[in-house]
Amino acid sequence: MTQMTMDTTTTMDKAEHKAPEPMNGVDTPALFATINAVGGQPELARFQFRAQSRWVDGTHSRSTMSGFFGAGGEHVHAAVFKADADHPAVLCGADNGPTPVEFVLHALAACLTAGIANIAAARGVRLRSVESSVEGDIDLRGILGLSDEVRNGFQAIRIRFAVEGDASPQKLREIVEQSRKRSAVFDILTNGVPVEVMVDA
Repeated sequence: MTQMTMDTTTTMDKAEHKAPEPMNGVDTPALFATINAVGGQPELARFQFRAQSRWVDGTHSRSTMSGFFGAGGEHVHAAVFKADADHPAVLCGADNGPTPVEFVLHALAACLTAGIANIAAARGVRLRSVESSVEGDIDLRGILGLSDEVRNGFQAIRIRFAVEGDASPQKLREIVEQSRKRSAVFDILTNGVPVEVMVDA
């Protein structure tokens, strides 16, 4: 989930937000209306997303995402979304789904791509193609308990975008940079977030 903000004066005028026509599949009038509404009522910006997960077998688990809180009330998705995660055979799993760390890469790519679409539409740039490739380097000695000197998670992540649209290469790069600047997932990965683990047993 990538956010637009009211301080982007190159995108919109603070005094009067005049949204361009819908573009790139983005409802830009609704996007600007949301920005204006949250600007006037900051409490509407408070969201809580949720997931429920259940162990299936071995290293296989299944998460469901259906409801969330935001804009002052409870909401439900159009459908209950399910995501299976597992380990490949080389990591003692049955390969029933991507690994959890691959979901992290997907989340980063999805967040930045959504931001690119939103920001381009807000700036009146029509996109033709947005593709990305994401890589994450990990040393398993950490999670296998073989070394206290090796971190458990990714040591580095790289994402490369190929963007085509009716704007100059410089403007397209600026759109990607603005998406990075306002990406929730990029922020989570680069700044960390407090995580509390509780057990009901």
